[in-house]
Amino acid sequence: MNYLCPSILAADFCELGKEIELVEKAGAPFLHIDVMDGMFVPSISFGMPVLACVKKHSGLFMDVHMMVEQPQRYIEELIRLGADGITIHVEACDCIPETLARIKQLGAKCGIAINPETPVSAVLPYIAMVDMVLVMTVRPGFGGQKYILECMDKIKMLRGVIDEKYPDVKLEIDGGVTLENLVTNLDAGANVIVAGSAIFHGDIEANVKDFLKRM
Repeated sequence: MNYLCPSILAADFCELGKEIELVEKAGAPFLHIDVMDGMFVPSISFGMPVLACVKKHSGLFMDVHMMVEQPQRYIEELIRLGADGITIHVEACDCIPETLARIKQLGAKCGIAINPETPVSAVLPYIAMVDMVLVMTVRPGFGGQKYILECMDKIKMLRGVIDEKYPDVKLEIDGGVTLENLVTNLDAGANVIVAGSAIFHGDIEANVKDFLKRM
């Protein structure tokens, strides 16, 4: 099964509540929340207060993507405030097994992410521990970037590993996904699709429905 996961990083924050309502009304099951600390990535985005507000007004699955150094510092608070799933970066933490185990212990889904320059081999030791692997298809930290074509090989490689040994693990991609390259990514093996600008720029409800039709 394939899942659409609109990223609120591309939303109009003056209209955030209304735009999330449109996403939910149109049928998207997940909502992607990028937490950035200005250290792991250059940008600073949003954190606990935004998650808490969104959770109060939406029934969507809150997919929290932590682009944060040493994310273990924040997982308990994020889950308390409503994170349904937390994905950490393999490049950002020196206690990955412990952090993943703690996320699960607290009742949330857990994921492991890799940047475009990181080899697939970096996440292989952790696939058995996670619910989802996230492949960044742009360099993390900024929305609106162009999809990095070389990342397609990583998606295919990970799909092969997942299908062979871990069929319940989801494979998420994040960055530069549009209606034009959606099917190619699905065919490569991605089944959780993060989309930001392609959803929140223009007619949000129509954009969500167009993605869902092709999934």
